[in-house]
Parts: sequence; structure tokens; C-alpha cells
Amino acid sequence: MHFLSEDINDYVVNHSQEEPQLLKELSRETWQKVLNPRMLSGAFQGRVLSMISKLIQPKKILEIGTYTGYSALCLAEGLQKKGVLHTIDKNEELEELQYAYFQKSAYRNQIKQHVGNALEIISGIDEKFDLVFIDADKSNYVNYFHLIINKMNKGGVILSDNVLWSGKVVEPLDPKDIDTKMLLEYNTLLNTDNRVETVLLPIRDGLTISRVK
Repeated sequence: MHFLSEDINDYVVNHSQEEPQLLKELSRETWQKVLNPRMLSGAFQGRVLSMISKLIQPKKILEIGTYTGYSALCLAEGLQKKGVLHTIDKNEELEELQYAYFQKSAYRNQIKQHVGNALEIISGIDEKFDLVFIDADKSNYVNYFHLIINKMNKGGVILSDNVLWSGKVVEPLDPKDIDTKMLLEYNTLLNTDNRVETVLLPIRDGLTISRVK
């Protein structure tokens, strides 16, 4: 589902900051070599993530769902000089590709890769975060929120991707569609939990910004 006309979408992209060359190379290699390349954040959303991170200037970032590392590199652009970004993915086959591009970047010493079950890994990270980006298995979004909310610094920001789920969130629910069911629950949670204030942006497949009070 396209939420904007193609002409408007093109205009938006053409009047936004261009992605860095390294990210262009990573995007190209992802589309050439990796399954489901549409999972990539892409140039426009990547610039949105970069801008938010630069505005926050986080010392500690947590990313749940690395994929090929594109969004991690975007988020890292806003890190403080001694800041650290922890990024988690369950797909060990992508670890080498992620690492290669992290090492090519200016943030090679600030990004810590984790491979495995995110719920277990997050529990073992003894940090307080200024910025969290959730872009992993939708069925666990609620679980991720409950796990990270007490690991957030006051004023910290939680970004949640794919919260419109190709428009399925406003369509009749198929009882067998667990992902959509959980996203509906998650979107309601973000909008009603008094520990955060939330705005849902219709960017690409939906991006929620939640600020911890």
C-alpha cells in the first residue's frame, strides 16, 4: 500500500538530504545479495532516522533488528563521540555483511553487534538508553516495549517501525494474522501507556515516535 501518490513521494525524496555514499553501496549490495531487500530502511527513512538521532544526540542507542546494518549506520550518525550503539539480529547469516559495512564507517568502534534472541540479549545489557529503534518480529513488539521501558533514560525516545503494516491495521482483522493483531495491541499500548507520549507518522510503512516522560 502506498500512502502518498508516486509524484508526491518522489518530490519528498528529491527534496530531502541525499544518503551518504557508503549507504548507497550497502543498499545496492543488499538488493543484489539478500533475501527480502524491501526490509531495508531505504534512503528517505534512513535520513529521518539520522535526523532524529542528531536531534537527540544519544549516548546509548539500542536497535532491535539489524538486518544488513543500514538503519544502524543512520542512527549512529547522531551518536555522541563516546556513544555506543547496540544492535541485535537473530540472523547470523547477515553478521558478516553488517560487520563489513560497520568497519568501513566512521562508527566502527561505536557499534556493538549481537546475534541471537533479542529478548534474552536485551535482558543481559546493563545500560540505560537515550534512543531505541524497534524493527524486528512484529509479534514481539509488546514484549520488547515492556522489556526496554525501564531501561530508558527520562526524555529518551523509542522509534517503532512498520506500525501501519501495509494498511492492515485499518482493515478487518484475519484471526490467523498474529502480526497484525499484535501491532494493533502495540499501537494501542503506545497511545495509552502514561509513561510515554506518542505520535504515529505515516512515513513509509508507519513510524511511531514515543518519548519517555
